[in-house]
Amino acid sequence: MTKKVEKKAAVDAADLVSRGAGQKPLAARAAEKPSVKPAKPSGARQGFKPSEFIVYPAHGVGQILAIEEQEVAGFKLELFVISFVKDKMILKVPTPKVASVGMRKLAEADVVRKALDTLAGRARVKRTMWSRRAQEYEAKINSGDLISIAEVVRDLYRSDSQPEQSYSERQLYEAALDRMAREVVVVQKLTETESLKLIEAQLQKGPRRGKAEEADVEEADAEIEEAA
Repeated sequence: MTKKVEKKAAVDAADLVSRGAGQKPLAARAAEKPSVKPAKPSGARQGFKPSEFIVYPAHGVGQILAIEEQEVAGFKLELFVISFVKDKMILKVPTPKVASVGMRKLAEADVVRKALDTLAGRARVKRTMWSRRAQEYEAKINSGDLISIAEVVRDLYRSDSQPEQSYSERQLYEAALDRMAREVVVVQKLTETESLKLIEAQLQKGPRRGKAEEADVEEADAEIEEAA
């Protein structure tokens, strides 16, 4: 058997192995070039589509402007291009990552109603150090869950007759209020002012802690921090 015949036999044998593995012949695969299908800007991905409003946990309500392709390290990657108008920010999220980052659709109307009802409930303040409570509040805000965000708004709300919030309390309260108001705006098709008035009206319906109880909580904070 000549070397030429031996070489052909080797190639044929390799092709047979490739076919047995459920793959195309080696010769055919070598001749093929990697093909990449361009993204279809008008199509939906992972249940989301362009022009749709969504909630991104770390930033709140945004709008998908487009679905585009970008080459990263030689690979084509599909990305959601999301605009957060109030923050003047554009975020690009890989379409396969939406579940892991917690991106979700807007809350249904019944969830919004439940969140608004939560505002009218009794505030629940744990008798722990403020630093620990602040971490819990921040985690709730960044969870993207509308009910959890409503709980932060409820717990940190202060009426005119109550003691003023500390600077850090005010920051967390405003962050939670902003997140909630933006989602209510889009779901209920309100203006920002109308959304804030609706939330304020719900908060005023709830039983408020008196000054004495607030003083007890502040005193407990001081005692715990001193002990630490």
